[in-house]
Amino acid sequence: MSTAYESATLLIRLYEMRREPTMRDARDWYVRGFNPTSVDEIMRVMSGPHSGHFRMVTSYWDMAASFVLNGAIDEKMFNDANGEHIVVFAKLEPFITEYRGTMGNAAYLASLDQLVLQRLGATAKEQLASIRDRFRAMAAAAR
Repeated sequence: MSTAYESATLLIRLYEMRREPTMRDARDWYVRGFNPTSVDEIMRVMSGPHSGHFRMVTSYWDMAASFVLNGAIDEKMFNDANGEHIVVFAKLEPFITEYRGTMGNAAYLASLDQLVLQRLGATAKEQLASIRDRFRAMAAAAR
C-alpha cells in the first residue's frame, strides 16, 4: 500500500496527464459528444475519426483504476479527487458485456468496472443510469 504522500504524488501525475492537449480534446469529445445507445454505435466510433479519443480516455481511466485496485493510490483519496471515471464508465456500462464479447476481451475495462461499482455500491446501476440520462440531456440541450 502506498503512503498518503505517494498517493498524492501519483494523483498529481495523473492530473498532469489529463492536461495534455490531445487528452483534453479526447476527454471533451467523450464527455460532450459521446453518448452511445448501442454496441453498434461504439463499434462505429472505433472505426471512425474518434477511435483514438475513445481509446485514450477509456484506457487512461482503466489504467488509473488499476493503480487504485493494486494499492499504488489510496482508493478513498482517488475517489475524493476524481469523478470523471464514473462518467466514463456510465456511458459504457449498459453495453460493456456485449462489447467485451464482440471484441473477444473479457477483461476489457475490468479495473474501471470494479472500481466504479465498488465506489457506487448497491445503487450503482441506478446512479449510472442517472448519469447517462443527465449527459444525454446536456448533449440534446447543446444541439
